Amino acid sequence: MKESSQSNRFKGILFLLLIMLFTANCKRGVKIGKTNVNEEIRENFIEIVTESMDIQLIDTISSGWNTFRYHNNSKDTHLILFDKYPEGKTIEDAEKYVVPVFQKGMDFITAGNSEEGFAEFNNLPEWFFSVIYSGGIGLISPNKTAETTLKLEPGYYIVECYVKMENGMFHTSMGMSTSLIVSDEVSENKELVPTVSVSISGEEGIVFNDTIKMGKHVFSVYFKDQKSHENFLGHDVNLVKVEEGVNVKTLVNWINWAEPTGLISPAPDGFTFLGGVNDMPAGGTGYFTAMLEEGNYVLISEVPNADSKNMLKYFTISN
Repeated sequence: MKESSQSNRFKGILFLLLIMLFTANCKRGVKIGKTNVNEEIRENFIEIVTESMDIQLIDTISSGWNTFRYHNNSKDTHLILFDKYPEGKTIEDAEKYVVPVFQKGMDFITAGNSEEGFAEFNNLPEWFFSVIYSGGIGLISPNKTAETTLKLEPGYYIVECYVKMENGMFHTSMGMSTSLIVSDEVSENKELVPTVSVSISGEEGIVFNDTIKMGKHVFSVYFKDQKSHENFLGHDVNLVKVEEGVNVKTLVNWINWAEPTGLISPAPDGFTFLGGVNDMPAGGTGYFTAMLEEGNYVLISEVPNADSKNMLKYFTISN
């Protein structure tokens, strides 16, 4: 029996509504779904996508625990940092008063004039020092996906990547930042149960049990304390797979953004960045997941001289 014209019209309208809904949800690169990791169901995970020098992300999320999946579809290594801005300050303020100061300072440093470069940072507005670095996604190599779970408080955030181009231009100066509203509505997501527990502090460095089996793991990262290091950033934790025969000192030098060649794209050969948890206040805990295959790995912080600060830790995965 043929369907009535009224039925066909209804199906046509429904189809258009579905297309509109899909387009609205994907406009800024966000999908909502479920993922099963270590028998833990995390609902409403939030996707972030980078195609070039962009951060595609929904503009409003619930506060509380959220899992962010970051697809780095670009040719460069990136990271994601969530900066909680003081009330009344927006991304327009960041673009006008913050990004140019950092870029001018970096230009001096790249040219070999570090003293004048660091002095330029004194021109940052006073309100900038009330910004709270609230966690984020650790360094992730091109064409890789990282997954980090954070608990964010309500407020206005800038989401940014401060890795640098080959000429020393910050990715933020290339437009790689966006705004995010974290609402008062609290998500129903639960804190994760880790398979690997990591703590980090300025005094003790990175501490964890390095007996880890092959497979998918949930790493918890507990920030026992936090402080500003010589590069004006706090400590974080990044997971890196290291090829045989590579000098890890190359990684130690590269991961410090304040060096003229630090955090410069492309990243040095022999290292695959697999995510982590970016800067977070003392007492906070973030989580990241990773599939560990056979090979050599390090956990490293984006601080100057990470090796001498016990913020470079080796471990090996074997059958």
